[in-house]
Amino acid sequence: MIVNIILYVLFALLFTGVVTIIIFDNGESGTKMGWLLAITVLPVLGIVLYLMFGMNYRNHPFFHRRHQAANDKFRSEFDGKMQRLLTDEMPYGSLDERFRPLAVLLSRNETGNTLFAGNSFEIITSGGRKRELLLKDISEAKEFIHLEYFHFGNDSGGREVLELLEKKAREGVEVRFLNENVANFPIPASYYNKMRKSGVEMVRFTNTKLGLLDLPLKLNYRNHRKVVVIDGRIGYTGGMNINNNYFYRWRDTHLRIEGNAVAALQTSFLDSWLTSGGTLKKSLPDYYKEFSHVPDGPFKDKLMQIVPDESDSRWPLLQMAYEWILQNAKDYVYLQTPYFAPPESLLNALKGAALRGVDVRLMFPEKVDTPLMGAANKAYYRECLEAGVRIFERKGEFIHSKTIVCDDYISQIGTTNIDVRSFSLNHELNAYIYDTQTALACKDIFLKDQSISQEILLDPWLEERKWYQMLLSRILRLFAGVL
Repeated sequence: MIVNIILYVLFALLFTGVVTIIIFDNGESGTKMGWLLAITVLPVLGIVLYLMFGMNYRNHPFFHRRHQAANDKFRSEFDGKMQRLLTDEMPYGSLDERFRPLAVLLSRNETGNTLFAGNSFEIITSGGRKRELLLKDISEAKEFIHLEYFHFGNDSGGREVLELLEKKAREGVEVRFLNENVANFPIPASYYNKMRKSGVEMVRFTNTKLGLLDLPLKLNYRNHRKVVVIDGRIGYTGGMNINNNYFYRWRDTHLRIEGNAVAALQTSFLDSWLTSGGTLKKSLPDYYKEFSHVPDGPFKDKLMQIVPDESDSRWPLLQMAYEWILQNAKDYVYLQTPYFAPPESLLNALKGAALRGVDVRLMFPEKVDTPLMGAANKAYYRECLEAGVRIFERKGEFIHSKTIVCDDYISQIGTTNIDVRSFSLNHELNAYIYDTQTALACKDIFLKDQSISQEILLDPWLEERKWYQMLLSRILRLFAGVL
C-alpha cells in the first residue's frame, strides 16, 4: 500500500513536471497542444514519448558548449581569405528591391547566410542525372570530398558511390562523411566499418555519448540535409539522398553549384562536422576556394543565398521565409512538398495569400511513401481549398521535391518539408536564388509536373471522402506537431 502511494506521488510529480516544461517551452503552440493531449489521453506512454521525441534537449547548456567549440575554431582561424569569401558586403543592390527584405531576413542567424553573386548551377530533376554528375565530380576530386546525407543507402546506388569514395580515400583524397543516425538505422555497422578501413573519415550526427540521454537525441534531432562539397569548387544540395529511390524511382529537385555560394555549403558542413566530433587535418581556410571568374553552367552568374537552419539557431528562418514569400507575393506562389503539416502561422499565410487574389498552388504526391502522412496531408485540404488555394496531386512516381517559385523572381530548392519537424527540429538547408531566368525555369518544372497531376476540387473531394478517412485525418491533425 505504501509503495503504491509512493509510486502514485512520484508519477504525479513527473506528470506535473512534464506539463510545466511543455507550458513554459517557447516552441510552436500546436506542437505543445499535441503533446499535452497525448500525455492526457495516454499518460504513461505520452510522457515516455515526450521525453524521447518531444523535449527540447537542445536548450541544455551541453549543446551550446558543444557548438561553441566549433564557433571558436572558426573565429580563431578566420583569416583574410575567409573574410573576403564569407563576410564581404553583400550585393543587396543587385536584388529586385521588393525582395531585399527577404535576403536581409535570411542573413540573420549566427552562420551569416551570406548573399553571394557569381554563382552558376544546374537544376537537377532526374536522379539519374544527379548520379551521373556526382560520380564524375567525385572521381575528379583532388583534395577533399565532404558529404552530409540524411540517407545513404545500402543498395546498388549507395554502394556505387561508397566504392568510389573508398577508392578516392585510398588515393589520398580526404573524404569525410557525416552520417545521420535514425534514417540509416537498419544499415549494419559492417557497411561503415568497411568505409573507415579504406580511409574515409565518418562521424555520426548527434554523437553525444551521453548514455541514456543519447537515445532521445538520436531519435528526435535529425540531420535532414543533403550536402556535398568537392575541393571547395563544387557543391550539391536539394532533396535527393543517395539510394536507388532517388537515383532511379522518384521525382525530386536538386542543385549542382559552382561559385562563391559553395563556401556557404562548406561552412554549413564544417560546422556540423566539428559539432559532431569530427576533426580536420588542415586549417579551415584550406577547405575554401576563391573564384577569380564566374564558372560556366546552364544558369550563370546568379545571386544565391544558402540558408542552413536547425533547432540550435536563434530564429526559425526557413519557416519565416515561407511566410514572408506568401505574405509579399503579388502574382503567384507555387510550392511542392511531399509532407504537409504546417504550423498555424504558415497555414494562415497560405490562406491569406489566396484570399487576397494570389495564385497559390500546392503540389503533393498522389501516394505518400510514409505511413499516415497521406492522411495527415489531407487534413488541411478543406480549409486551403475553401480559401482558394489550388491543390494538385502528382500521379506517377513519388515526388519528393521541396521547392517554391514566386512572381518570376525568387526560387527555393532545398531539404525542408512544410511541417513542424522541418521547421523546429531537423537540421535543414535551403538555397534561395534571386533571378528571373531561374524562376521561369522552376515555374516550367512545376507546370510540367502539374500536367500529370490531378487537381483536387472541393465539392467532388468532399463527396468522395469516407467518414473513416475524415476521422483519421482529423485525429492525425491533432498530432501534426509531433509527427
